[in-house]
Order: sequence, then structure tokens, then C-alpha cells
Amino acid sequence: MLNTLTQAFALITTWEVIVAMLAASVYGLVIGSLPGLSATMATALLVPVTFYLSPIAAIATIVAASTMAIFAGDIPGALLRIPGTPASAAYADEAYAMTRKGEAELALGAGVWFSAVGGIAGTLSLMILAPPLAEIALSFSTFEYFWLAFLGLMCATLVARSSPVKAIASMFIGLLVACIGIENPGGVPRFTFGMTNLFGGIEPIPALVGVFAVAQVMRAMLTPEPPPIPRRKFGSILAGQWKLTKKYNWQMTRGNIIGIIIGVLPGAGADMAAWVSYAMSKRFSKEPEKFGTGHVEGLVEAGASNNASIASGWVPSLLFGIPGDTIAAIAIGVLYMKGLNPGPTLFTEKASSMYAIYLMFIIANIIMIPLGIVMIRLASYVLRAPRSTVMPVIMLCCAVGSFAIGNNIFGVVIVATFGVIGYVMEENGYPVAAMVLGIVMGTMIEQSFVTSLIKSDGSVFPFFERPIAAILAALAIGALIWPVLVWVWRRLKRTPAPATSAG
Repeated sequence: MLNTLTQAFALITTWEVIVAMLAASVYGLVIGSLPGLSATMATALLVPVTFYLSPIAAIATIVAASTMAIFAGDIPGALLRIPGTPASAAYADEAYAMTRKGEAELALGAGVWFSAVGGIAGTLSLMILAPPLAEIALSFSTFEYFWLAFLGLMCATLVARSSPVKAIASMFIGLLVACIGIENPGGVPRFTFGMTNLFGGIEPIPALVGVFAVAQVMRAMLTPEPPPIPRRKFGSILAGQWKLTKKYNWQMTRGNIIGIIIGVLPGAGADMAAWVSYAMSKRFSKEPEKFGTGHVEGLVEAGASNNASIASGWVPSLLFGIPGDTIAAIAIGVLYMKGLNPGPTLFTEKASSMYAIYLMFIIANIIMIPLGIVMIRLASYVLRAPRSTVMPVIMLCCAVGSFAIGNNIFGVVIVATFGVIGYVMEENGYPVAAMVLGIVMGTMIEQSFVTSLIKSDGSVFPFFERPIAAILAALAIGALIWPVLVWVWRRLKRTPAPATSAG
């Protein structure tokens, strides 16, 4: 282990990795602090840059940018009441109320401090959970992989904030997109309509860039410009944070645990972790009446939770190639592109690379504190960047990046098409994250299913005979019928009792 750790240090202490990590950190802070630009979009726009980097440097940019962007979304939320990322929306009102009380430094300091603590806790969970799970995963067959992927899709629909029906519909759209092309067990062209450009299928990365970046630009162009931030001089950002750590130690720990658990669930992500943790904090608080008036307790728990989920979301991604969230979905694409194919053997064949990823997460969360403080002090300048200047630059990056992915102009068309699809879906309440998960995992589900049927000579009984497969099947089927059971229970509760005649 010591030898592996030494090799990992050697991998991350090259100039290329150090420069890439610092540049991606600054980039993530800037994009995350601009209202409406998500951490997923910031990560997706980095993909073309990773083509020209070594595998470790490429992963370093993804880790650093996503970690910084999740925190940076707190800045416009606290100062303008406009969350920079969806993860910051859960407690933006609370943070803004603190700013109005003259406690902007305390709110932003809690954001940077507890985000860093949560990120380190999530990294420790990645280090502790992944290796033993990898040992178990080595015994997995196609039957287990099918049920695991199916369970991941069902979890994505269960945790969606919209209705389960719309989430399932989005998931099916993603599975339909994954069917396009000839990369299927039969090698038969499907849904290509005679277009040779579609024979290779739809790559997940252009679809991600389209639904998260282009759709966001379209939305921003149709909404009013946010109000300008008043100039003010910030005092000490970290003053009082150690006192808050001791006072709300249990809330911080609970936020870390919730973030780790939700991060491991496929399709959930940091925004779901933040919402659940803020609700839990209010539910079990000794001072629930203070929530909404500028109370820091909710910020402590939710801030720790959202960054903890970022690192723990890499557990299913590295083990099974199943993304814990949309950022992990992008990371999976980069891992495949760089020859670090996700799977349990990755922990044995390329253990030094795994330890390098652990170290990068820890370093990213440590440097978040000084860089975050600098970003908070520069916030007035970044938030004054006119939208009419920022959005065309993002569109240009989308176009150039989509062309670079396949060196084909058709990639630009794909990105634009999915931009329109993503915009229309979100405007009508259909979660695009469920669709993205369907695109990423569709091929895995189909190949595992068909291969398993070939091995079992068409029998479905082997899908339930192996112990782990049976457990996963029970969980997946339970997740599938759960929304139906909830709907039936609600209908039964609403049904009035029959009137009895007085005799």
C-alpha cells in the first residue's frame, strides 16, 4: 500500500497535473458563481480540454472544477438570492436572509468551510467503501450487472423532484436514444434513418453538453438579467467557523452521512443531497422557528452534504460504470477515453491511479478554502459580468467542444438538438438527469440482458437464482412498483368512508 501511495503522489505532483488542477479550480469557481450556470455545465465544457491532457491531469480537471463549482453556487445565492447551481437552491433564501441581517461573511464562510469538510468526508467514504465493494464486484456476472443497472435507473426516478411518471418518461427517452446506431448485440442499424452519421450512435458527452449547457443558455436568454450586486467590503470570512463546527457538530456529521448515502444512489447528486439535508436540519432542529429568518444551522448541514455527495458519487462510477450523478456521468466518459475503464479490476490493475483520484479530491477540498475566500472577495466583479457577454462565449465553447469530440460537424448538430430537447423538457417539468442516465446506461443494460439470455438459453430463472442477483432483483422490482403503491395508498386514504344510516 505504501508503494502504491508513493506512486500516486508521483502521479499528481507533476507540473501538468498541478497547473491543470489550479486552472480548473479557478474556472469552476467562476462558472459556479455565475447565476444559472451549473456545475454539470462547467464540467461538460471541460471535456474537449481533456483530450490534450494525460489521464491523471484530465481527471484532475473534472475533480477540481466540479468541487469548486458546487461551493461557488453559494455566492450569488447569499448575495443576490439567485443560486449559482441547483445544489445551492435549497438554502439560498436562508443565506440571503443572513446577508440582509449583515451576516454575509458568516453565511459565505459557512459555505466554504463546511463544503470543504463535507468534501473530505465524502472522499474518505470513497476510500473506505470502494475497495471492499470492488472485491465483491469481482464475482459479479452479467445477471448482477443487469439488475444493478436496472436498479440505478429506478433510483433515478425515485429521487427525482418531479413526478415519478415524468421521471420514468425521461428515462425511457434516454434509453431510446441509447438504442440508436449499430453498437448493439445484433449489430443491426436501429433508428438511423439511413444517415451514416448515426451508425455510431449518440455519444453521451455531446448529449450532456447540449441538455446542460446549450439549454441553460437558451433559458438565460429568455429570463431577465439578475440585479447588480451592491459594492461592499467583506470582513473576515472564516471568523466564527470553528465555533459553528463545535456547536453544530452533529448537524455537520448528519449532513456528511446523508450526502454520502445520496451520492452513492445513481442519478441523485448534490442538489438532492442539499434539499434532503436542509429539510432534515429543519425537521430535527431545536430552533425550527428560526429557519427562513437567517439561521446558519441549515447552511451547515446542507453545505456539508452537497460536497460529500460529489466524492461518494464516484463509488458506483468507478466500480460499475454507473454514474452517481451527471458530473460522474461525464467523468465516466473521460475515464473510458483515457483508458481507465471503470470496473472492479481498475482497483487492482491501476491501484496507483485510484489513490491519485483520492488524493486529488482531498487536495481540491483543501485548496477550496483559500481560493474560495479569494473568490468571495472578488464576487462583486464576477457577478457584474454582463450576461450578453458570458452566454455567447459559452455557446462558442459548446460548438468548438462538440466538433472536437468527433472531429465532425455533425457533433455540433447533436449538441444543438439536445439543447432544444433539454430546454423543452425542463420547461415542462421533465428531469433531464433521468434522460442522461438512460443514455449512459442504456447500452450496459441491453448488453447485460442479451448476454444473460444467451448464457441461460432464453430462461429467465437464472436472473433470480444467484444470491446477489436475487437481492438486486428484489430491490429493483421494489423500486419499480413503489410509486404505484404510494399512488394506491393515497387514493385509499382519500376515499371517504361509506355513510351509515342511523337506525
